[in-house]
Parts: sequence; structure tokens; C-alpha cells
Amino acid sequence: MIRQWLAAMALALVLPLASAGEEDEMMGFIVDDTISHIGHDFYYSFSERLRATSPMDFNLVVRERPSARWGSLVTVEYQQRLVYRRFLAPNTVELKDEAYDAADWVRGQIVQRKLENLLQDTTDLERDEL
Repeated sequence: MIRQWLAAMALALVLPLASAGEEDEMMGFIVDDTISHIGHDFYYSFSERLRATSPMDFNLVVRERPSARWGSLVTVEYQQRLVYRRFLAPNTVELKDEAYDAADWVRGQIVQRKLENLLQDTTDLERDEL
């Protein structure tokens, strides 16, 4: 009796996952993969600007590689592709302005990539095969 109940519960949990499609993907996440104080400040201002400008129907990852000599290399990825990369000096005074400019640039790049995907000729291949 308990085994049947456990099997039914496991099946009930697995069936919705098997039928989940691309439409069920959650959107609007900006993943913070920064390490230093400068990286966290950049992420906060960047995400603040993106969320304030319009609704987000995409996911992003903000990464940082700090360097003692050059500052921090900050990158932003959209669909596992690089859309923004910049070195931030350790003494950056106008970090918020740079983050806002980066957010505007990234939003423009995402719009451009979405338009390119819509206009792409995929009569012979599926989109994931390109």
C-alpha cells in the first residue's frame, strides 16, 4: 500500500516535468556571479536599471574575474553567449553610470538578437541545430 502510494506520488511529480516545454521557462532572472565589492555594486546598479526600464522576458548572468593589476573583468551573458565585457578599475568613481550604460547596451543587444532570430531562415534546420 505504501509502495503504491509512493509510486503514484513520484509519477505525479515526474509527469509535469516531462511535458514542460520551452514556454514553461522562467524569465526575469539576473544571476549574480560577482566576487568583489566593485562587482556587487556593478551588479546591483545594472540589475536596478534593467528592471526599471521595462519588463524582463529574458535571463542574464553577470560574472566577474577580479585581478589585482587590472581591476575586475565584468561580463554579461545572454543565452550562454557573451553580450558585454568591460574592465572596471579598482578606484572607479562613476560605477553606477557605467552599470546603467551597460544595462542599456545589453538591452539593445538582446533586442537585436531576438530580431535576428525572428528573421532567420530556418526552413531546412531547427533553431537549435544552427
